[in-house]
Amino acid sequence: MSAESEKTLLAKVPAQLFIGGEWVDSTSGRSIEVTDPATGKVIATIADASVADGAKAMNAAAAAQEGWASTAPRVRGEILRRAFDLLQERKDEFALLMTLEMGKPIAEAMGEVAYGGEFLRWFSEEAVRVPGRYGINPEGTGRTIVLQRPVGPSFLITPWNFPLAMATRKIAPAIAAGCTAVVKPAALTPLTTLYFARLLEDAGLPKGVVNVITTSTSNEVSTPIIADPRLRKLSFTGSTPVGVALLKQAADGVLRTSMELGGNAPFLVFEDADLDKAVDGAMLAKFRNIGEACTAANRFLVHESVAEEFATRVTERVKALKIGRGTEDGVSIGPLIDEKAVAKAGALVADAVSRGATVLAGGNALTGDGTFYEPTVVTGVVAGSDILREEIFGPVLAITTFTDEADAVAQANDTEYGLVSYAFTRDLARGQRLIESLETGMMGLNVGVVSNAGAPFGGVKQSGMGREGGYEGIHEYLETKYVMTPSPFEA
Repeated sequence: MSAESEKTLLAKVPAQLFIGGEWVDSTSGRSIEVTDPATGKVIATIADASVADGAKAMNAAAAAQEGWASTAPRVRGEILRRAFDLLQERKDEFALLMTLEMGKPIAEAMGEVAYGGEFLRWFSEEAVRVPGRYGINPEGTGRTIVLQRPVGPSFLITPWNFPLAMATRKIAPAIAAGCTAVVKPAALTPLTTLYFARLLEDAGLPKGVVNVITTSTSNEVSTPIIADPRLRKLSFTGSTPVGVALLKQAADGVLRTSMELGGNAPFLVFEDADLDKAVDGAMLAKFRNIGEACTAANRFLVHESVAEEFATRVTERVKALKIGRGTEDGVSIGPLIDEKAVAKAGALVADAVSRGATVLAGGNALTGDGTFYEPTVVTGVVAGSDILREEIFGPVLAITTFTDEADAVAQANDTEYGLVSYAFTRDLARGQRLIESLETGMMGLNVGVVSNAGAPFGGVKQSGMGREGGYEGIHEYLETKYVMTPSPFEA
């Protein structure tokens, strides 16, 4: 990828706020510098929204709500379908943009374009399939009508690690359901969302239906929006502590909320597992997106009889991973998002080693430009290590052992989180038991990737509430209304 092609693409990305269907300057007088984590260089300077800008975005969403809610579902669906088609035409641009601002390798960025696009296609189809019912009441004296209505203006807060997919996963069902939205992307990776807003504009989305504000003062700008009595829905993807704070704010307005929060995913390998498949699954579950995913496997719990063999095989694979800027050929491990992420990975590994763990591969931050951390394998991790309690969010594979199924389940469930779990076993009955005993909202049984636009994504316990994607996804933006009418046969 040439520097000239990168420059050409970046020149296409809007640097302003998208409010009421117009690209406008911020009133704050400030700007946000977006850097490439692989080089540390500034690649774009964009508007930094103020509280007043947030209020304008909320006004625009509220003003457009009635008209958008009354728009025919088929029309809403066709706009989403056009957006999907445009994304396919521009997939190379979106992939490169994500690599530049977030660091993931181009191949993975292309995968995110495909994944993110599927939310547009899925919800374009769901827009015309919102259910309802009509029936006779049990007494026979009347008729009941149950219908679904748009919740209303929504505030959508997206994270930095999947800048396209997390935007489409929230925006698409909101559009399909008939809700308008204010979208606030992460300040670390805002360019993809801004470019996606332009795509929606090109797809024919009416003014004010989706508004995008970028800001470096998230709490300051978000608090008045959440407190606005016209807001009816809050959707957030990010850390559990921030999610808890947002839930407290949302309580005052009794807002509908969707929270996709932190994870501490266990990856269980039983003594009867197909180790080739388990290692393949481990590489996907751990190193996809450089480990910077809430679904990333965090704790590798391996039966003591196969732990050494599993560690040997996975270490060989990890040592072969190529580190570098995501635009380079063959790179599978790009930079972490910033210096704090590098420091955290290093601290977790150091703590594990201080308690007796052994580093089999990696274990160091790279010097020079960019925020790189070596893909790492740590074995012999003991209970009480920070790496077993905290979300790593980096390319570190930590292995500990278990003795039997009961021990494996107890260790897997010994966390406040419950987003996703992975298990590898040939025993069908065991697999069925694990489905019911592992306390997570999602599970991969003999697979290392679970995300799919046609399936409900979400967790339990402190990993959040609500679901995104699947049939369930659109219902997060709908409210149920019940109507009683008299019997048409009464005199």
